Amino acid sequence: MRRIQLTEEDAREILSTGEIPERIRNSSPFVAVILTQGWCPQWKAMNAYLDQWCQGESRADGENASSTTEKPAVFVYHLVYDTLPFFNRFLVWKENTFKNYDIPYVRYYQEGKFVGESNFVDLEGFKSLLMRKREKDETNSRSA
Repeated sequence: MRRIQLTEEDAREILSTGEIPERIRNSSPFVAVILTQGWCPQWKAMNAYLDQWCQGESRADGENASSTTEKPAVFVYHLVYDTLPFFNRFLVWKENTFKNYDIPYVRYYQEGKFVGESNFVDLEGFKSLLMRKREKDETNSRSA
């Protein structure tokens, strides 16, 4: 698992295109994008468990030298948008575009395709939403 903080430039791109850029959605087989504000206690809890997950995988990779050259299957991006100079504009865009007024707000992608959204969930819920089988995949596996 790799964590990536989105930049002000990324936020400007999101605003200008009206969506999460394809380069982010397709950066890994499993991608989560978290839009949040720094003061939020649920974000602080989520941030802590994501750090633990990432550190746990780093330790496991250290024990298995062959896996260190492989690209992680999970990328988790986050944008703490109350630090942006255009905070109010981003807030209004996020709430109007996704019809979601809570934080943290999470969008989940598999192979670049949107597969779900949530607000705060615990680590097991996060992993479940991120890695759940898409309906199309489940249909194909049932018919095989």
